[in-house]
Amino acid sequence: MNDTLHRVTQRVIENSRASRQAYLDLIAREADNLGKRPAVSCSNLAHAYAGTGDDKAALVAASGPNIGIVTAYNDMLSAHAPYYRYPERLKIYAREVGATAQVAGGVPAMCDGVTQGETGMELSLFSRDVIALGTAVALSHAMYEGALMLGICDKIVPGLLMGALRFGHLPTIFVPGGPMPTGIPNKEKQRVRQLYAEGKATRAELLASEMASYHSAGTCTFFGTANSNQMMMEMMGLHIPNSAFINPGTKLRQALDRAAVHRVAEIGPGGNDYRPLGHCVDEKAIVNAAVGLLATGGSTNHAIHLPAMARAAGIILDWNDLSELSSAVPLIAQIYPNGSGDVNHFHMAGGMGFVVGELLEAGLAHPDILTVGRGGFADYAKEPGLEGDDLIWREVGEAGDETMLRPVSNPFKADGGMRLLQGNLGRACFKASAVDAARWTVEAPARVFDDQAAVAQAFKAGELDRDVVVVVRFQGPRANGMPELHKLTPPLGVLQDRGHKVALVTDGRMSGASGKVPAAIHCTPEALGGGPLARLRDGDVVRVCAVTGELSTTADLEAREPASEPRAELGTGRELFGMFRRFADGAERGASAMLAMGDL
Repeated sequence: MNDTLHRVTQRVIENSRASRQAYLDLIAREADNLGKRPAVSCSNLAHAYAGTGDDKAALVAASGPNIGIVTAYNDMLSAHAPYYRYPERLKIYAREVGATAQVAGGVPAMCDGVTQGETGMELSLFSRDVIALGTAVALSHAMYEGALMLGICDKIVPGLLMGALRFGHLPTIFVPGGPMPTGIPNKEKQRVRQLYAEGKATRAELLASEMASYHSAGTCTFFGTANSNQMMMEMMGLHIPNSAFINPGTKLRQALDRAAVHRVAEIGPGGNDYRPLGHCVDEKAIVNAAVGLLATGGSTNHAIHLPAMARAAGIILDWNDLSELSSAVPLIAQIYPNGSGDVNHFHMAGGMGFVVGELLEAGLAHPDILTVGRGGFADYAKEPGLEGDDLIWREVGEAGDETMLRPVSNPFKADGGMRLLQGNLGRACFKASAVDAARWTVEAPARVFDDQAAVAQAFKAGELDRDVVVVVRFQGPRANGMPELHKLTPPLGVLQDRGHKVALVTDGRMSGASGKVPAAIHCTPEALGGGPLARLRDGDVVRVCAVTGELSTTADLEAREPASEPRAELGTGRELFGMFRRFADGAERGASAMLAMGDL
């Protein structure tokens, strides 16, 4: 095993010793309290069984496990549209093995692509806590011996996992829906976006380009947060092996869905292969997820989500751990926006099977995690296929496209490219894997803004047409819910293409689809409450350096009063989330109000 992987894992285990034991004690008690459906009162059972139709007799007889389905279906979100008929099919698959299934509950599913730059984005991060709470409500009925999670996108998978982990005595499998087929080339999409930012393309041309990219049901095909979620579920062993990137509506997709139902029925508490979620998600599984994130150049949003998911299982992971792992884990995948091909090309070139195989062979992943599959983690190095109607797994072999996948011995970059920056402006993340190395250091006068709309106005007025560090503050979790600032990428990219040295510094988030422009993001402590960014002024020289890990200014911040804090905006339901903003943790701890108030 790689020395750095071993050292970081042991540190995570040691730092988590007390909280992890408290979590394991919790789910052991829950298994006793909530794990005996036949002991529930007859009146309660009658309520639960009243609407079950053909499954009622089997439920009354308690002849097999009852599986709770938590679904994030809606048909506004393309990735989740395929889930429309899933419950009907999953119930049929359950009956095939003497089990039953019920939809335990539904959770909201926001699309960050729809809310980018809109006020609804300020609900986005905290929708993860809402999803976790909704999952807990769904599973709070003592009716289930297993669970299936139907969710894919940005906050949905982290929220589902955080909620499901509080019922960690239940075996739980995540059931992906798969990506939409490939649309127009990603470079063409990016070209039209920048033309529109410069006023050289019309809105109609921009809309036509976007709709040619996002064109059908299924997950968006770039390697943003949604597809990074799917990658991490593979690395944690919570999918049927290598099922993440099979397109919707195919026979293979249906075969994998069927296998998930059969398997969750096999690994329940009544059998000989009990695999509860809380034991599958341990310190090694969390480290594997981090390794996968780094090896594939995944979304920076997971610098927030992964610590939050870990905490839900009593595990402490921080940015020091991610940064140290990054120094040892090479970048072996380049998927748009880091490369030219999308997740469909990635899967066809060998995909997750190749990635897992390479990491295991190099000692860069833990082979001994408890997965939901029949075998060990090595099974995730194989790819699924069909022989007639039978589901099989086969060896992946060498990468089919070295512009997308490379072996550990010949990586795209020697490290995973997730850098921790720190200095007198706080701590921040820098996704070096998405940025040309020549741009890893920017030192320039700051231009300070309190919202992204003001940046767009300054760009259009020509005020940023120079070397500049654009600082966008009061975007942290307690200020306004920590929205993504993805709409800043096109104008800042234009400035960079004009030959200027440009960087972004913010206590907000940037999408997993963002790249190209160097950015120190998730700055903590945030500006609200007197964080260092609140003391910056226009013209202060700021240094952003991914080489030395520096985020600093030459200005004397201690001698200044912080800028006045903007008042929280109302409308779009934002006022309902005041509790979440007030109690949210900092970004490095996961930016969760729910966990801050409910830690063990």
